[in-house]
Amino acid sequence: LVSIKIIRNKITGLPEGYGFVEFVSHAAAERILQTYNGTPMPGTEQMFRLNWASFGAGERHNDPGPDHSIFVGDLAPDVTDYLLQETFRAHYPSVRGAKVVTDPNTGRSKGYGFVKFSDETERNRAMTEMNGVYCSTRAMRISAATPKKTTGFQQQYAVAKGLIPLL
Repeated sequence: LVSIKIIRNKITGLPEGYGFVEFVSHAAAERILQTYNGTPMPGTEQMFRLNWASFGAGERHNDPGPDHSIFVGDLAPDVTDYLLQETFRAHYPSVRGAKVVTDPNTGRSKGYGFVKFSDETERNRAMTEMNGVYCSTRAMRISAATPKKTTGFQQQYAVAKGLIPLL
């Protein structure tokens, strides 16, 4: 472990519910991600939601190019960011990451999410090829993602060395 950063609200100073953990190596971060992602946080009913961060504090962020996203609906309650990402990554190597949308109060899945691709052709193929494919216990419903304005709270999901955001 190298460092931990908890993201706080600039006005209230209260935690925003996520942070970043930096490890000495990519392998160390991979072990933690595999071990703890989707497991319960001690003393809570929330699960750890771990994913790769795109860059760390003090590192230069090189523009990875445009993201091409899809909307994924009808997700089972147990689907995590990691499971959704790996379901697509098994077929499409350009998958940059996945995000299951959760209720901020309960931490429970809202039953939908998004998958980001670096390759538009793969994204387009995934929209037809993965529609109706099972992820966990339910068939996914896939459509084009509607872009929204960028906010300071949106995350990048490209793989970087040894950084995992705590969501």
